[in-house]
Amino acid sequence: MIIGITHGDINGIGYEVILKTLLENHVFEFCTPVIYGSPKVASYYRKTLNIEHLGLTTINDVKDAVGRKVYIINCCSEDIKVELGRSTEMAGQAAFAALEAATRDLAAGKIDAIVTAPINKSNIQSAQFSFPGHTEYLEKTFINQGKALMLLVSEIARVAVVTGHIPISKVPAAITQDLIIEKLRVLNQSLKEDFGITRPRIAVLGLNPHSGDNGVIGTEEQDVIIPALKRCADRGIVCVGPLSADGLYGSGAFRNYDAVLAMYHDQGLAPFKTLAMENGVNFTAGLPVIRTSPAHGTAYEIAGQNIASESSFRHALFLAYDVCKNRKNYQEAFANPLKKQDVEQNGYSE
Repeated sequence: MIIGITHGDINGIGYEVILKTLLENHVFEFCTPVIYGSPKVASYYRKTLNIEHLGLTTINDVKDAVGRKVYIINCCSEDIKVELGRSTEMAGQAAFAALEAATRDLAAGKIDAIVTAPINKSNIQSAQFSFPGHTEYLEKTFINQGKALMLLVSEIARVAVVTGHIPISKVPAAITQDLIIEKLRVLNQSLKEDFGITRPRIAVLGLNPHSGDNGVIGTEEQDVIIPALKRCADRGIVCVGPLSADGLYGSGAFRNYDAVLAMYHDQGLAPFKTLAMENGVNFTAGLPVIRTSPAHGTAYEIAGQNIASESSFRHALFLAYDVCKNRKNYQEAFANPLKKQDVEQNGYSE
């Protein structure tokens, strides 16, 4: 299995967590890692972080990635410059160049998944990239119509969001019955296909404090969320709510569900990162391809200091492999389902 790794913002902790993860020999037992980035920048970080026992083999095409090695494809110009802890235009250009190259190979089937190191959502903006983040870019690239889903994953919890990177002032208007239904459909299918859960149970949060208290604090629950959940239940999706976020997390009741669907970014990510920041993974559900990333950002303030934890990135790499494996198992299991007529003809009907 070949897993592509995009280097993200070169002035953040991306290369540090990538290189530290790839120092582990266990990685080569399940995948061949290919970094889309810059051999020059990688060499700079190897020296800065005193990483001596990791060889990087530069290749021009993924087809040359053979064997238990770390490969790197150069996506950047030779005049690229690292400025630790700073947001620069050059860093944004380098981040997009790597993402574009890896996405192209992913679409062509040359790699099995990508793991993206953190980008700076400001300096990456350009005529080619005018998106709030990776999720929206990949959504546009691979499905065009329909909705991808930001799903935060750890051994403790899985949390998805109805609305992602939008201003909080626009959240209420953005939440519609159709959007909730679409997100629940994607989440339910992902839990089955990507995580091997036969009949997922999903907790759905309300928008307002105390889920609106029957309309006293807000009516979105009664007008939008509850009707959407009823429509999903009619389609066979097991969804419970709307539930109060503070009660669900404060009581630990979130553990009774396979996933939680939050209404907006911080409602879902704040409790998730409190519980699992070190090991959390951002997974883009609903795509025909597989993409994961660590649950943290560029962390400019500690860049180059050799103190960044690679745990979240390591889990992102492992999850990419697990999802690949689970999807293959799911596709094999449902590739040729027995038709009712075939079952009856073979004497299996009751």
